[in-house]
Amino acid sequence: MSSTPKGKILFVTGIDTGIGKTFATGYLAAKLMRLGHSVITAKAVQTGCEKVSDDLLTHRRLQNLPLLPEDLDGSTCPYLFAYPCSPHLAARMEGKTINPAAIARAAETLAARYDYVLLEGAGGPAVPLNDEETTLDFVRNQGYPLIIVTSGRLGSISHTLLTLEACRHNGIAVEMLVYNRFPQTDALIENETAAYLQNYLQRHFPDAVFETMEEMGAQP
Repeated sequence: MSSTPKGKILFVTGIDTGIGKTFATGYLAAKLMRLGHSVITAKAVQTGCEKVSDDLLTHRRLQNLPLLPEDLDGSTCPYLFAYPCSPHLAARMEGKTINPAAIARAAETLAARYDYVLLEGAGGPAVPLNDEETTLDFVRNQGYPLIIVTSGRLGSISHTLLTLEACRHNGIAVEMLVYNRFPQTDALIENETAAYLQNYLQRHFPDAVFETMEEMGAQP
């Protein structure tokens, strides 16, 4: 990852739920910190927990940091809902509506203090934030470069290519494709998937970085 101006916001999404984007966010934050950058992670919307985002706790563990003041005052997670479901439904169940502009304002506040803000989404790129806007709409409207997390499990090639095509169609810059090798499955499929995706990225998204994450929680 190259040196960039202060305050760059990168949005982290996955090709599906449970793909490893929370660990990838913490992993990349720790890597950037080792390169001498000031970095904070954030969670656009967290469902399925109360008080403090579980994903932020994972980020801080991988960064070897305690919870930050921005975590405790809600700046790093402007929307937190108890029920473990899609953000739009979790918000509706609590009588609320997610305003994407509020997420953007929180991220901009963090970007004024840090070199990098890694803003993790909930679920995949087409997850609805409310009845009218999806995560993809939000990323496009804000002009955030995207970090996409994928894996070697069966079906990942199709899901990844569909995600990349959605980025192309919406004019969204792809900063990085993170290939998560944990947990290990079929080595033959994993290796072929990695080779195929790396080749595809080189041909169609030559400016994007292909990053391999070998083990969850491993040092970058």
